[in-house]
Order: sequence, then C-alpha cells, then structure tokens
Amino acid sequence: MEIALSKFCGDEDIITPLGPENEGTRNGLGYPGPRNYLAPFADYRARDVARLIVRHRKKMRFYHHITAGEAKKYIGEAIWNDYYKFCFERNPWDRVISWYYWRCQSEPRPTLAEFIDSHALEKLRKTGFELYTIEGKIAVDRIYLFENLKQELDEIQAILRLPETPTLPRAASAYRKDKRHYRDVLNNDQREKIERVFSKEIGMLGYVF
Repeated sequence: MEIALSKFCGDEDIITPLGPENEGTRNGLGYPGPRNYLAPFADYRARDVARLIVRHRKKMRFYHHITAGEAKKYIGEAIWNDYYKFCFERNPWDRVISWYYWRCQSEPRPTLAEFIDSHALEKLRKTGFELYTIEGKIAVDRIYLFENLKQELDEIQAILRLPETPTLPRAASAYRKDKRHYRDVLNNDQREKIERVFSKEIGMLGYVF
C-alpha cells in the first residue's frame, strides 16, 4: 500500500523509507522515494548526535508503521483532523500464518505451533490495532478489510480523488509457502490462542473462523 500510494505523492508529501527489497520495487516502478521524514536538528538528543557522528544515521521523525499518536503529534491537530485517515486490517488467523512465513524465512525455522506459543502474536498486534488506535480508541476515519481489497481500493481512489485506482505491487507476498486456507492449517488450540489475542479486532470487524 505504501509503495502504491507513493506514486501519487508530491515534493512536499511525507514518504517513509522501506526495507531494501521494497525500496528496490518502488524504484523499479519509477515512484517517488523517501522524503520529508527526517527530524529537525532541534529534536536531537545526545544519543541521536552520537548515532549521527558514529554511524552517520540521521534521526527519523516519520517512519514505516508509525503509530497514529505519533503521527498526530508531529503533523498537528489541524492537519490530522482535515486529512482522510485510513488503514487496512486482515483476518487475524490468516494474518498470523502470513507473518510466520515472513518472520521465519531461513531454515531451520520454528514450527508454526512454536511460533504461536512464543510472544509473536503480541508483537504482531503492535503492528495493527495499536497503530491505528490512540489510548485504545479508533483514531482513523475508516478501517478497510484486506479481504475486500479491490473494492476498498476503488473507494480510496474516489475519496482521495486519485487519477487512477492504486495498483499494489507483489511486495512481501512470495514468502508464504503454504497457500492452504487457514482453517486447514490451524488446529483448535492455535485457533483459540489467536482468537484471544485479537479478540477486539475480531469482534469489531465481524471476523469469524
């Protein structure tokens, strides 16, 4: 989604950096790259200065998967309230399986059961519900569903008045080796563990196993 929307960004828009592979995809498509995401020097603390001197790494103000609270803080109340804010959610059971293959690309990898029994589910939730909420309350105007992607993209195009519907590149989709439906992969215990962690999302968006 970030790659697709960057196509429509101008010089004054904020585009955050992605990983090398995704940046290569974006560059290959000829879309604008990262811009306007760095923090002003006034935001630097001692460790930021040290990192700049030793590692030549500048401090970022905006970054990939920034929280709604941070974004609102930096862009200000007026812009926050004026802009259309949206995010995507995905069926948690399916999302866990996809994330397992993305996180565990190298062999030997843990089994899916071991992955689910670790702290992976809580970490995954931090890149979903905890991003688009502020103090536990929904902070975006609309939560779109990954499962209805084509229809949702058409609506986004209309609302943002984009010249065309965004086209999503196949980024990070090749890592999942098991293409079976999540019902054919997860046992009852795994299903219930995922359901407990993502209970708010499941109830809020009407997901069923």
